[in-house]
Amino acid sequence: MDMQSKLTNPYFTKKCYFSSDAWVDLPVGVIVEVPLAQTGEGIAECELLKWFVQEGDEIQEFQPLCEVQSDKATMEITSRYNGRVSEILHHPGEIVKVGETLLKMVVEESSTPTMSADDKDNITFVKSDICDSSHEILLSNKDNIGGALSTPAVRNLAKQYGVNINDIHGTGKDGRVLKEDVLKYITTKGIFREPSASSQETLVEQLPIKEEKSSYTFSVDGWHYEDSTVSLRGFQRSMVKSMTMAAKVPHFHYLEEINCDALVELKAAFQSENSDPQIKHTYLPFLIKSLSMALSKHPSMNSSFNEESHEVILKGCHNIGVAMATPYGLVVPNIKKVQSLSILEVTKELSRLQQLAINNKLSTEDISGGTITLSNIGAIGGKFGSPLLNLPEVAIIAMGRIQKLPRFADDGNVYPASILNVNIGADHRVVDGATVARFCNEWKLLIEKPELLLLHMR
Repeated sequence: MDMQSKLTNPYFTKKCYFSSDAWVDLPVGVIVEVPLAQTGEGIAECELLKWFVQEGDEIQEFQPLCEVQSDKATMEITSRYNGRVSEILHHPGEIVKVGETLLKMVVEESSTPTMSADDKDNITFVKSDICDSSHEILLSNKDNIGGALSTPAVRNLAKQYGVNINDIHGTGKDGRVLKEDVLKYITTKGIFREPSASSQETLVEQLPIKEEKSSYTFSVDGWHYEDSTVSLRGFQRSMVKSMTMAAKVPHFHYLEEINCDALVELKAAFQSENSDPQIKHTYLPFLIKSLSMALSKHPSMNSSFNEESHEVILKGCHNIGVAMATPYGLVVPNIKKVQSLSILEVTKELSRLQQLAINNKLSTEDISGGTITLSNIGAIGGKFGSPLLNLPEVAIIAMGRIQKLPRFADDGNVYPASILNVNIGADHRVVDGATVARFCNEWKLLIEKPELLLLHMR
């Protein structure tokens, strides 16, 4: 079929798999549909947060078009073409399914920056399958011999959950295993391990949840409020999924109080000698570093559990997550390889993550790969917390605020002590109470006698 026939044939569709391919053979005045790309394994839809362009805008290749958010991350959708925005099909706040068209663009040849009047008669619609093509490409015959039909994305999802896709009954065409089949299977089998995050570097950025104010009317009897509905989006939607799964894991909790008198003095000494205005010493880096040292002696606390194989994976790195409450929801970035960092390096990395969280600029790398989590409820003012696991981790620690409380000295006299309450939640399938108690005793010793940190400092 020659190019003129393609232009006049209303059923002609060109499929483009890469941005470079999208440019090949595209005549002046071709309208290209830009779909929502697959933003990660298991992601079926995203919320459209905002547009960076308007209808009629001239667009350059790789220019940001819009910002979308899944239940875990936010990313920008960029243009793969030079051209002009013809039509925007969705409004901010709408939920867009993967593969749906976000906008239409009039694509131009590099030698023709604008469309002439004669070119307008040659407009035809072109469906771009750049990122959606992964849903249509089946595995090769070699991969499918004796196995279930599925797309690479669905097969990878099953792999992330540690299940054999051949064990899953497919409900799609010709028995094809769909994403919904995988999710139904893991729910039925009681497999609760979250899939790993996508390796792509994406921004974790989202808008605050806009609460709808309750409407009210006034009557003789007083104020009468009506119910309102608030949609859960972004981090809160992710929390619904992760906490529902975590609640099905057998937890137990271990409580302890730690005397932080020596730690309080050490922190004050560090701050008094601090000459860098960009660094503010707090208790948390000391607690994180001492936690890492305690984990070195109790590696089972720094592990994950594979439900399918009934194996415990002892993690080599101490990637300690710190739960952070932001206006956009709860996020848990983690400090990588704490066992190899100094307290000062932990302080700087913690500050970096906090700033990114405040500004909604955490990357996927920042929030993935954690091995144990600290929840510092004391930063808000709480004394105790009973945390749920951040799966697939097997332990999480809630820390209250440090309080001045009366305690007895060895000589029987009462003195004011700086007391920190901790509550360790653990997966009882992997660790028992004795293991957690020994681990906590080791951590407590390092906090109450911080000079011991020097013996293990690298």
